[in-house]
Amino acid sequence: MKDFLFKPFEEMTDKDYETVGFKSGLEIHQQLFTSKKLFCRCPAGKYSERYDAEILRHMRPTLSELGEYDGTALMEFKTKKDILYRINRESVCTYEMDDTPPFLINDDALDIALQCGILFDCSIVDELHIARKQYLDGSIPTGFQRTAIFALDGKIPYKNRQIDIVQMSIEEDSCREVSDAGHLRVYRTDRLGMPLIETVTGPNMRTPFEVAEVAEICANLVRSTGNVRRGIGAAREDVNVSVEGGTRIEIKGVPKIGRIPHLTYNEAMRQWNLLRLREELHKRGVTKETFDSKVGDITRIVKKAHYQPIRTATEQGMVVKCVVLRKYAGLLRWQTQTDTYLSKEISDRVRVIACLTNIPNIIHSDSKGDTLTSADWQNIKRAVGANDDDTMVLVWGSETDTETAAKEIIIRAREATVGVPSETRQALRDGTNGFERILPGADRMYPDTDLPPTRITEERLKRLRVNLPEQFWKREKWYRELKIPEDTILPLSISKFAELFKSFVNDWKIDPTLAAVVLIQFPKRLKKKDVNIKILDVEIMREILRSYKDGLLSRDGILMAMEKSIEKGKFYPELLPKPLTAKELEKIISETNNEISKEKLFNNEKRKEVLLGSVMNKVRMSVEGKILAEKIH
Repeated sequence: MKDFLFKPFEEMTDKDYETVGFKSGLEIHQQLFTSKKLFCRCPAGKYSERYDAEILRHMRPTLSELGEYDGTALMEFKTKKDILYRINRESVCTYEMDDTPPFLINDDALDIALQCGILFDCSIVDELHIARKQYLDGSIPTGFQRTAIFALDGKIPYKNRQIDIVQMSIEEDSCREVSDAGHLRVYRTDRLGMPLIETVTGPNMRTPFEVAEVAEICANLVRSTGNVRRGIGAAREDVNVSVEGGTRIEIKGVPKIGRIPHLTYNEAMRQWNLLRLREELHKRGVTKETFDSKVGDITRIVKKAHYQPIRTATEQGMVVKCVVLRKYAGLLRWQTQTDTYLSKEISDRVRVIACLTNIPNIIHSDSKGDTLTSADWQNIKRAVGANDDDTMVLVWGSETDTETAAKEIIIRAREATVGVPSETRQALRDGTNGFERILPGADRMYPDTDLPPTRITEERLKRLRVNLPEQFWKREKWYRELKIPEDTILPLSISKFAELFKSFVNDWKIDPTLAAVVLIQFPKRLKKKDVNIKILDVEIMREILRSYKDGLLSRDGILMAMEKSIEKGKFYPELLPKPLTAKELEKIISETNNEISKEKLFNNEKRKEVLLGSVMNKVRMSVEGKILAEKIH
């Protein structure tokens, strides 16, 4: 492989990523804004920390139609997890617990999904077939997710090329995880069954920043429909990454697009360093065929060790096992990601599969000074028959868990002789990632026999195209031609007010900059006052701008009318001030001037400014500031 060492994130260039053969694609999950769930009639989006009951389940793998088990399902079965579901009767029914058959697919959700598919320039399928995708991590109580591909072969523009949209699926969301410790995993079920779409891009991105930029484009395109949910957890990205000689690794559940660059950089580094590790092992004569290891029970030897985690474990009657990895000396300190080493890869497997979740869950002889004394390590070395070029890994827990852990340590060490194992990995806050599960294969998908196919007619697609928003990048191009403020261009292009803006400018001839500021910047100002700006819907804003167009409202009055509409919950014509005649305005100016004359001003030269401000406060909604300034001269 090429002689290349990863630089710090900030120093990496596009050429560096080209050197390592960086490739990445996205799987974007976006919740749809519907009132009901996808395959039942429970309310969607009804979150609650309260629960009325708990259900305990154990997951077991099933054979595929070809008589094979999915590797991920087998891995999850190894964990022997108790899965506990916390249920709120207001948001869950017997369907989600697999006690009753599904309803037909939610038509509102399907319509939204189809519109998104059209926006991505996809070919829409003419018949929707529901499949079951097996999940044994407990995130879905049935053990499978109902999903269906509805669109294929789309594209979106990016820079001077296009990004492939491989496919789009509509599916039901999973549970929210509450905790995962030891052999118990706890879920809330309120999110379960909510409709979402999964958009899969091709591996067309060549740098970590391109991945984030494409994710932003995809997110903005579906948001422009106004029919997807916003907020924490409503959109989640899975990122696929590989380098030359590596394999496709899926980083699951990235909650924020801003985290993608560091996550993909670290995964590329991890794969590159694992490939270098494979070369080092081969130089030492360690291959998949020659790999050798040994396991021994050393509980008696370390019973009086001063290292607290082991001492506590033995006092509680647990066992300590030592795994000898032949010719691995020093390699558990081999860097994989930023401030992360091969030992973390092994620790993660022990944590996830053996359920030894208290960290640290292993120690090893490559970091002797941090754990046991040199004398302890020498005693262990003699007892297990280790050599100077071997590494010893210690793990503690119950007899069953340590047996599982020892097997996983050996499996992961052997995988290092091959290169990069196929895994699904978890996004961590520091920009690195950790093992989550074995990468699923095609064996976990099989047809659903409870639901019939759904025809997607041309008439249905024609109806959906009528209300289809324009692709937001076309709106952005027009906005730039209009020279509206730069900070309003993107928000307006995906806003529910985009069509309203078009009408204001083209039909009502309202100044584009004013319209953009009113629709985008004014709500932001009001939000700072901690008011519910969601009340400002299309109808309210249309009536307020109509009043401005008809001369019943000044520019300054627009913001005040918006605030008053929020207070009342809707727009009333009675909110508008009565139009002022020129004579009435002159009278207000004269009366205000007399009031000020009675006051002693600190700076008499500011009298006109004080007068202008005082009158403006009285007639703000009715008279433009510019007109008033001309009258007070």
